[in-house]
Amino acid sequence: MQRDACAGSAIPRRIIGFHQDEENHWVADLECGHTQHVRHDPPWQVRTWVTTESGRATFLGKTLECVKCCDPREVQRETK
Repeated sequence: MQRDACAGSAIPRRIIGFHQDEENHWVADLECGHTQHVRHDPPWQVRTWVTTESGRATFLGKTLECVKCCDPREVQRETK
């Protein structure tokens, strides 16, 4: 990973899939190999699109900011 890309402390990564965690919350799988929760938890997080397969499909290929790509602890873990 190029650290120069971390000037904003996150890198845009495409969503390549979704899965549910052990608590049945939806998680986006990112092209970099990291994951990010995309919960629908009103009123704090309103993401009704995540509740249906067709809604999730519309977000495939869209980007999320991956902060783990710029986290030095994650970079060290990936290079070991």
